[in-house]
Amino acid sequence: MNAKSHLPDITSQPNSLNARPLQWVGMEEVSLPLHILNNKGEQLHTHAKAGIFVSLDKENAKGIHMSRLYLLLNEQLANKPLNGQVLTTLVENMLSSQQGLSLSAKVDLAFELVINKPALLSNQSGFQAYPVAISKTIKNGVINTELSLTIPYSSTCPCSAALSRQALSDAVAEQFTEQQLDKKALLEWLTSQQGSVATPHSQRSYAYINMSLQGEQLPDLPTLIPQMEQAIGTPVQTAVKREDEQAFAKLNAKNLLFCEDAARRLKHALEQNTDICDYHFKVEHQESLHAHNAVVYDQKFV
Repeated sequence: MNAKSHLPDITSQPNSLNARPLQWVGMEEVSLPLHILNNKGEQLHTHAKAGIFVSLDKENAKGIHMSRLYLLLNEQLANKPLNGQVLTTLVENMLSSQQGLSLSAKVDLAFELVINKPALLSNQSGFQAYPVAISKTIKNGVINTELSLTIPYSSTCPCSAALSRQALSDAVAEQFTEQQLDKKALLEWLTSQQGSVATPHSQRSYAYINMSLQGEQLPDLPTLIPQMEQAIGTPVQTAVKREDEQAFAKLNAKNLLFCEDAARRLKHALEQNTDICDYHFKVEHQESLHAHNAVVYDQKFV
């Protein structure tokens, strides 16, 4: 006789106490290697933490078949290219594995996508990690896909920039009192330490974006992330030479941003993306002037 048949299975016994359905039962923080495909068909390797759950709808059942969920996760996602159809197949198989115990299933993935970014002017490049979360749910036969991104960027305060320009103007008027300015003397003064009269305050800022996607497919993440960065206009950099740092300073000067400005740019980009049927986001400017942050919350208006 098979020794396996002698092993007790407590979960198969009926639950006679407090018999009630439960919304989600499963596991989280499960380690998983993932492959993300870019638009060139190249695989970007990453490590994910997964949560995998089903509902327990059969009231008198002791519990779900949890080990089956773990095995399905490894078999269908580990070391394989991630796409929407793979996730849909996984949640459907999760339901089938429970033999009538469950009506709903979901898988949550959290990982960092590392993208190689070129410098603004030089031939340098470097790697930047972007936090990503994906959730695929099947409930009453309806499949939903949620995607969350965290996008860092730089923001320079328009008010502070205007005050700095005024301070520089006042300093030039005080330094050069003659009617006709000596251009060479002016340029020398501007490039000296005395020319640094005031600098506008800038800060690292963040956009936390949550999207509901049309259909089952996932967007091309290595393309979507730069699109969101470009919409705001001042993405943070990786490797830089002096010419890149100067180009970054010029880029910030051309894109002076209150948090409201960044939020409106982001909202416009989200509205233009036909793959996104709903969204909500938070824009956060971690101010260098204040000890508090300036923020905007917004969502799609129906």
